Order: sequence, then structure tokens, then C-alpha cells
Amino acid sequence: MSSRAWMWIAIWAVLFFSGCATPQPSEPKGYEKSFVYEDIYIFTALYAEEQGGYDDASKIYEILYKESGKKEYFYRSLKNDMAAQRYDKVVQKADEAMPKIKDAELKRFKIVALLKQNKLEEAKETSLQLIATSQGVDDYLLAGDICVKIKEYEEALTYFKRAYAIEHNEKIITKIAILLYMNLERKKDAIAQLETHSRIYGCSVDICNTLAGFYSSENDIDALETTYLRMYKLDGNVEIAKKITQIYGYKRDYPKMREFLEESKNDNELLLQLYIQEKAYKKAAAMAQELYEESGDALFLGQSAIFEYESSEDKNNKTMQKSVIAKLKEVIEIKKDAMYLNYLGYLLIDHDVDVKKGIIYVEEALKIEPNSSYYLDSLAWGYYKLQKCSEAAKIIKKVRMMDGGDNEEVVKHVQMIEECEKIQKRKKEQK
Repeated sequence: MSSRAWMWIAIWAVLFFSGCATPQPSEPKGYEKSFVYEDIYIFTALYAEEQGGYDDASKIYEILYKESGKKEYFYRSLKNDMAAQRYDKVVQKADEAMPKIKDAELKRFKIVALLKQNKLEEAKETSLQLIATSQGVDDYLLAGDICVKIKEYEEALTYFKRAYAIEHNEKIITKIAILLYMNLERKKDAIAQLETHSRIYGCSVDICNTLAGFYSSENDIDALETTYLRMYKLDGNVEIAKKITQIYGYKRDYPKMREFLEESKNDNELLLQLYIQEKAYKKAAAMAQELYEESGDALFLGQSAIFEYESSEDKNNKTMQKSVIAKLKEVIEIKKDAMYLNYLGYLLIDHDVDVKKGIIYVEEALKIEPNSSYYLDSLAWGYYKLQKCSEAAKIIKKVRMMDGGDNEEVVKHVQMIEECEKIQKRKKEQK
């Protein structure tokens, strides 16, 4: 037999025997049974709920209420009516029960059912009756929400403020702020309300998010920056950190961007670019090394080597040169990158470490980028170091006509190579 069929049999049995139920003469305590079949009724009602038979569950709970007098069963019956979307039935049952059950919960059921039927005026009338006696936070909020639906915004604001006076809840102040900002066009008041709450009770993620939305709409970048910084301190959210960085970029406030990135460690690649932009090469070298160790990307190892060299006060320091050369050799073993091949080659040439080997590295770079003025300059400088000044002169003349030919170092090389070529020609003529 299917579970569905079993449910209908069980429900039929319960409804059949309901006429036989005999209440106990004395009022039972909460844990005592009110009548003989109470447990069977409860289990059957629960099973009906589980199977989605809300109408049947409601009927069983009505029987339980009738036989026991426990209003909890009546409320459970109403909940099942709500689940079955029998809102008219909820209103009818609530009205019939009000003379006997005098508590706020019954009115709340009725109000929600009326709202579901879009009977807003009747819902409002009932909610005003409710708050006249209950003066509870949730009831003020319910009355306020109904007024918002009716577009009675000033009255809604009054009820929200009464709720907030009882409980300084962030959800309530957010309701107030949104109502002020969106519906009453009192934008400064909305922001002031949230800022005051946040200064006294703290800027939670929700409060700060709402403030950020307002400041973004008002295009108040400074206030938006401050709000995001407060949010970031709450939980270190990566997305918020990105927004903070974007604001600093928009404002071109690179020193603050750098300080934030140094503190947050949120985007070390961007921090590396800032170090390079600021020519803080020692920091750039350390950051590139850290990124290499994290990622294994040879690009960062190469950058670490270059910035280690560029940041050195003594370019002739042998220990430094050895470290840089070792790193660059490791890079080109992983990837034949023209820039690193040339840099390594030029370093070997310029410091007379191994000129011939340096020329080989530069030639490899030129195979990849044959028209690079910088690589051709390195090659010319290598020939100069080998005192092959005529060959160097041919190359450097070509470099002078290319982009980068007016570079200070290239101009210096041109002068020295041309002077070398003249000297060598004079020597030949003297022989």
C-alpha cells in the first residue's frame, strides 16, 4: 500500500473516531493527554503535514483543539490553512475565535491572511487594533509595512520609529533609512539616521552596505571610501578590498592605495606595480620574490632579479651580481623570454663577467625580437667590450635611427663606440 493511501485511511479513521473522543474531566497539564486518542491524532496530523495534506492536517488540529481546549492546536490549524493558501478561512476562523481566544497572536494570523488577499485597508485596521493593546516591536513593524504598501509613508515612518525606540535593531533602522531615502526623498535624514546608529552601536555589514549604496547614489566618493574601510575592518572581505582599491585608483591617490595594499595584503601583484611606478625597487624586488615563491611563476623571479640589481647602490657588488645572474639563469631555463635573455646578457657584458657568453644571450633575445633597439644596443656594447669596434659601430648606427635611439645610455654607447672605431682606424693607418 502506498504511503499516500495509508495517509487517507489514517485520516479517515481519525475523523471517524473523533465523535468518540471523551475529554478528561480536569484540565490537563501541558505534558498530559487531554483525551484518549490525542497521541494518534497528533501523529496523524504531523504525517498529513509531512505529505502536504494541509487541509486534512488543519481539520485534525481543529478536532484536537475542540477536544483539548489547547489553543496551540488552533494556531497549528491556522498555520496549515495558511500553507494551503486558504486565507479566507483563516480570517473567518480568527474572527469566530476572537471572543474566546483573546491574545495578539490570533490578530497576527488574521492580518497576514488579509495581506495575502491584498485587503490592505482591513489589514491596517486590524493592525492598529493590535498595536493598541500589544505595543510590541514586531506589531509596530507590521503596521508600518502595511502603511508602506498603502503608500502612507509618513504614518509608516511613525510606526517604524516607535519600534526602534523600543529596540535599537539594525534591521529597523535600515527600514527607516530606506523609507526616508526612497519614499520620502529625505536623503540627508536617511544617511544621518544610519550614521548615528553606526557610531553608537557599530557599523554592521548590513548597515555599512546600505550606507555604501546611498553614498554611491549620491556620488560621495570620500564617504564611500570611509564606509568601505569600516566594512573591511569587520571581516576583511576581498570584494570590499577591491572596491577600496578601485576608489583609490579613481582618485589617483596611489600613496593611500599602497598603504592599504601593504596592510591588507589583498593584491600583491598590484602592490608590486605600485612599487615599480614609485621606483621603490628594493620593495619591488622583495615583493616579486614573494610572489614567485607563492606562485612559482618565473616572471616574478625575473622581476625580482632585475629590481634587486636596480635597487643596489653598488652595481659592482659581486655578491649582488652573483645573486641576480643566478636568478636570471633560472628564469631562462624555464622560459626563453627575450627581455630576461637580454638583461642577463647585458649584465655579463657590462660588468665584464663573461662578455662572450653575454653576447650569446643577447643574440638569443634578438632571434625572438630582431628589431629591438635595446637588444641591438646590448649586442653593440658586447662587441665594443671585445674591442670589435667596427662591428659595434655598424650596429649602433642602426640603433640611432630606431625608437629608443636617443636614450641616454645609447647616446653614451654611440660616443664611446665611435671614439673606439676612430682610434682603431688611426692605428691601422699608422702601421
